[in-house]
Amino acid sequence: MNGHLEAEERQDQRPEQELTWSWGYRPRSALDRVKAMAPPPPLTPSTPLLHGEFGSYPARGPRFALTLTPQALHIQRLRPKPEARPRGGLVLLTEVSGCCTLRSRSPLDSAAYFCVYTYPRGRRGGRRRAARTFRADGAATYEENRTEAQRWATALTCLLRGLPLPGDGEITPDLLPRPPRLLLLVNPFGGRGLAWQWCKNHVLPMISEAGLSFNLIQTERQNHARELVQGLNLSEWDGIVTVSGDGLLHEVLNGLLQRPDWEEAVKTPMGILPCGSGNALAGAINQHGGFEPALGIDLLLNCSLLLCRGGSHPLDLLSVTLASGSRCFSFLSVAWGFVSDVDIQSERFRALGSARFTLGTVLGLATLHTYRGRFSYLPATVEPASPAPAHGLPRAKSELTLAPAPAPPVAHSPLHRSVSDLPLPLPLPQPALTSPGSPEPLPILSLNGGGPELAGDWGGAGDAPLSPDPLLPSPPGTPKAAQLSPISEGASEMAASSGLPSPTPGAPVAISAGGPPDHLLPPLGTPLPPGWVTMEGDFVLILAILPSHLGADLVAAPHARFDDGLVHLCWVRSGISRTALLRLFLAMERGNHFSLGCPHLGYAAARAFRLEPLTPRGVLTVDGEQVEYGPLQAQVHPGLGTLLTGPPGCPGREA
Repeated sequence: MNGHLEAEERQDQRPEQELTWSWGYRPRSALDRVKAMAPPPPLTPSTPLLHGEFGSYPARGPRFALTLTPQALHIQRLRPKPEARPRGGLVLLTEVSGCCTLRSRSPLDSAAYFCVYTYPRGRRGGRRRAARTFRADGAATYEENRTEAQRWATALTCLLRGLPLPGDGEITPDLLPRPPRLLLLVNPFGGRGLAWQWCKNHVLPMISEAGLSFNLIQTERQNHARELVQGLNLSEWDGIVTVSGDGLLHEVLNGLLQRPDWEEAVKTPMGILPCGSGNALAGAINQHGGFEPALGIDLLLNCSLLLCRGGSHPLDLLSVTLASGSRCFSFLSVAWGFVSDVDIQSERFRALGSARFTLGTVLGLATLHTYRGRFSYLPATVEPASPAPAHGLPRAKSELTLAPAPAPPVAHSPLHRSVSDLPLPLPLPQPALTSPGSPEPLPILSLNGGGPELAGDWGGAGDAPLSPDPLLPSPPGTPKAAQLSPISEGASEMAASSGLPSPTPGAPVAISAGGPPDHLLPPLGTPLPPGWVTMEGDFVLILAILPSHLGADLVAAPHARFDDGLVHLCWVRSGISRTALLRLFLAMERGNHFSLGCPHLGYAAARAFRLEPLTPRGVLTVDGEQVEYGPLQAQVHPGLGTLLTGPPGCPGREA
């Protein structure tokens, strides 16, 4: 046991607590948000919170000594023979999605049970679901054993959700708040068209185990999500989570900022579960959570685990003003040149999933173009930590400060429209999530009456099956599962469809009329104020990025943070060879492209920028979505949004 505790301490070297709120508590006022950002009193990672002896299920199995600490559940076999080197004896809470309490359907069994759902990494690195069921049988009566099982399940749930445990008080289910309510928006044709299957097979069971209440809507067309969030009663939701690529979250963000109440609406926590071909933000969340780089199902499971834990983080947003004067908001990037060319030209390979970008990169290198333009930026007053301490960051070699000119502030009035609350689909029916004969899940751990697929967890040959024993009763007004869900009806229709049509080139992105004014930007076409840096020339690419990742496996700005208040500018000047450009992108997979010392690569941290293409034809993208071609400018609005990230971790904690 001591060896396990020491190993746990080594894995717990974490940065400062960055959570703004945990599941079950959402700060509404500015004072609440400040209080929520204050870290809780620290607990030693190896401090035992609970310790006890339990049997197993089936009842003829071994007996265990369990110890719960703030970071892990320690399991040591006692009988029939203690293990010298326990296998699977350390269950890190970072790998736990949730837990529940159970009881036997046999009236002769006075024991109570609690089940822990884990997703440990296998030998080959992938995660596999495992359920561990323990038997509380130390007392003579069922009521006493039930109290003990509930005590453990409550303590574990509090640790998972970041809720404080009483120092010397009794641990009871009354400590648990109502289940958080999430709105899930699924693009069923995300990635290779597997988004709905991945959601049904992986996402919904896991958030059921975590006890998160949800409602799910499948999007049907481009900008559908933007229209949905414009009419929602946001007070009914603790978060909006997209199950797709980055494009769906872009619609949600701009829909929130297009509401008349955008100042409150934009505070709604947003999350993303990666099921698309472009999963850049999910890659940044995965890194923030301390997980090793991952793709596909592994990335989805990592992000789902973080979502189950709860916790949010302020998110910087970029206000982008286009040539026509319209404005949209970005959480990811603005690109021109090679990056945007690959992004848009690879749309015809969308059926390949993330491999479309690899193929697009190869084709882009074969027909490498250069673009002439003028690029200006307002440097950050405080430089970020260098991504490569051994090498100075490339800077602009030619600088030109344009003459200042007084510019009146640009007024952006919010969009006023009256939209009634949109009707939401009924909750998923239980048969959609459970196999025949499975017991109904606990109300405290179920999703509007649905539950995970647990038949194999709660039944064994010759043993009475287990049934749920709720920690808390369902809150008043909890909707019952429908006999037939509109979601399940739509599944058969999707099978007959070949998929949504790809966006046409030049199709408008979600435009936001609300949002804060851009006080750092004069109107497009007018001179820039003093302090700006301007360079003009031929470029292979220009990239302005907010988070660290440009793709799930591309770390474009390794030193970037979600709330550093900066936009990270990268550019590659003409003259670079195809081999050197390919080497840059290969190094970007590890985030060390700045250490190559490439003379054509430039970098600057900025608060605002302006891009003026001087080449008549080209492609501009915002968050991977094509926008009108022409001059544009953008400004960072620090911490304007809120991102569901889960608890922060430290790099390499899985090693």
